[in-house]
Amino acid sequence: MSSSKRHITVLVSNDLQHDQRVAKVCNTLRSLEYDITLVGRLMSSSKPFERPYQIKRFRLLFKSGALFYAALNLRLFFYLLFKKTDVILANDLDTLLPAYLVSKLRGKRLVYDSHEYFTEAEGLTGRSFQKNVWLAIERSIFPKLKDVYTVNESIAAIYRKQYGVDVKVVRNIPELKPLEKIKSREELGLPTDRKILLLQGAYIDPDRGGVELVQAMQYVRHALLLIIGSGRDIERIKSLIVELKLEQKVKVIPKLPFDELRQYTANVDLGLSLDKPLHLNYTLSLPNKLFDYIHAATPVLVSDLPELRRIVTTYKVGMLAERVEPDYLSDCINEAFSDSSYNQWKQNCINAREELNWQNESKVLVEIYR
Repeated sequence: MSSSKRHITVLVSNDLQHDQRVAKVCNTLRSLEYDITLVGRLMSSSKPFERPYQIKRFRLLFKSGALFYAALNLRLFFYLLFKKTDVILANDLDTLLPAYLVSKLRGKRLVYDSHEYFTEAEGLTGRSFQKNVWLAIERSIFPKLKDVYTVNESIAAIYRKQYGVDVKVVRNIPELKPLEKIKSREELGLPTDRKILLLQGAYIDPDRGGVELVQAMQYVRHALLLIIGSGRDIERIKSLIVELKLEQKVKVIPKLPFDELRQYTANVDLGLSLDKPLHLNYTLSLPNKLFDYIHAATPVLVSDLPELRRIVTTYKVGMLAERVEPDYLSDCINEAFSDSSYNQWKQNCINAREELNWQNESKVLVEIYR
């Protein structure tokens, strides 16, 4: 570690490789001349990768559930206890407890980045014991924090009201940078004679509209649906495609590195984000994919949720879906392609990305970390 630089230890509970928000934050920290150690977990599916800073990934005995979180927090606590560092950055509530304890024990600065409304996540719905454990951790630590930022104004407003903390907003927006070369549809194995829809995401889980979207494709004319990513609903979606005999209308592609994914996003006609408002975390979400579509000049069809509505209506980049139901979605898709505003939506995406980009968004981070 350079003696002239401050050091920051960045904590994440995933395997680091596909976390674009954390990667962008670390790049901003590098521009502020921090030495960085990025800490996460090593999974059986994890692949080697390089970054221009130190990476540490723990292999844990447990993959999920209470034992996983207990093991992760213990490993992080003892790692931080002896790690030479000036600042600790905890990403999400599942890394906050060890970060807070060590920051107090060692007198280190703590920064908290809340990627979602964690205690209202879909995975905690109906699981009162687990939810109460996380709430207890949050309530005991959050009011004592000084440096906090989160992903949108809706979540920030709730935290400010609950805990009396000045929570900043840093949305998860891509950097403004063109692809060096955009591959053609032929190079990607995509049809040139049909409209193409895209649902992308690392967490295509229940209640995120994937199943209803596949069902809607029975009624969509002359189009192909691409589903690119991973999640707990993927196998259900694959089975449904076969059951409905939609193999020629729906294609599932496993999760791709971000730059490869961008090639597909740049070649589609409509980007989709269809979370249902059944969990408060989904209701208040502002998915990364919305901005990925905008940066690719791809008009969108998205759920009519507060943060999504704010972007779509402000920048006029597509349509809002009032319901996530197959018949209704098929009507919306067919309407989007026939709407006289479609070409204007594309131009509005190009205009919007000049404002909605990481170069502008990261100015908040610069103020926090300086």
